[in-house]
Amino acid sequence: MTTFFTNATFLKLLKFGVVGFSGVFVDFGFTYLCKEILKIQKYVANAIGFTIAASSNYILNRIWTFESHNPEIAWEYTRFLGISLIGLLINTLVIYLLVSKSKMNFYLAKLIAIVIVTMWNFVANLNYTFAAL
Repeated sequence: MTTFFTNATFLKLLKFGVVGFSGVFVDFGFTYLCKEILKIQKYVANAIGFTIAASSNYILNRIWTFESHNPEIAWEYTRFLGISLIGLLINTLVIYLLVSKSKMNFYLAKLIAIVIVTMWNFVANLNYTFAAL
């Protein structure tokens, strides 16, 4: 377990957090646009915001966080999106449980879901998407 928490991994986690934080703005912005302006159903709006944020996060994480030079960009992006889709399922489940069962505010529930999914995404992408070939 101590080999996981190296200085290099910690730096990647910090960078991943910065990228993720920028993704929060993308996610919330598109979710708000879709839900409040375009009147798209809230879970569909959530999926749209989440997917756009995942795509921008892939680009930033590939270039900055993990400094990937993998020439198989399409395959790497597919793996990243696969992990993100699992994250979306986790995200939607957390939001559903917190909003429907606990009557929590939708956006507060979304923020909690983002924190949970960020940990999943980091570990999975570190060990699968951007793992050394």
